[in-house]
Amino acid sequence: MSKIGEQSIVVSSAVNIVITDNNVNIKGSQGELSFIVPKELSLTREGNDLILKRKNNDKKTRSVHGLYRQLISNAVTGVEKVWEKKLEVVGTGYTVRMQGEDLVFKVGYSHQVVFKKQPGIKYQVEGNNKVTVGGFDKQMVGQVAYQIKMIKKPDVYKGKGIRYLGEKLRIKPGKKVKAGPAV
Repeated sequence: MSKIGEQSIVVSSAVNIVITDNNVNIKGSQGELSFIVPKELSLTREGNDLILKRKNNDKKTRSVHGLYRQLISNAVTGVEKVWEKKLEVVGTGYTVRMQGEDLVFKVGYSHQVVFKKQPGIKYQVEGNNKVTVGGFDKQMVGQVAYQIKMIKKPDVYKGKGIRYLGEKLRIKPGKKVKAGPAV
């Protein structure tokens, strides 16, 4: 029995939901998302709640029940308020700035790295070393934040690079110099 799948999804009055067959269209002030729910699951609306139920108890159905409940819940929340991920650029001389709608990074390469604007995603730069990635699709926000992080992933020896705000890194110790006989 899926503990997450059994929970109902509370929908506010600002969110408009249209359910037709296996398609779910969720529209709010921030944007619009659509899902195709597997035919093994049924989605119904009862007042301000959405309820996702299994039609059978197969292994595949049980495995996707909680997943689709959470995806729909994230979409309902996202079209009402924006999902955000914050990143920081750490390192001497490492900076980020906005150029139009694109992000420009200086992260130790011989050239600047330009990260193009993705549809449905908004960027905000604070100072010259913090970036906020926001949007109504939680999956897309996480994916774009990860792509930005991979421009210059954090170095395990010095900690320089792009990382999530508040992310703890385990810094490896460098080479240990052995004391040998004096020459």
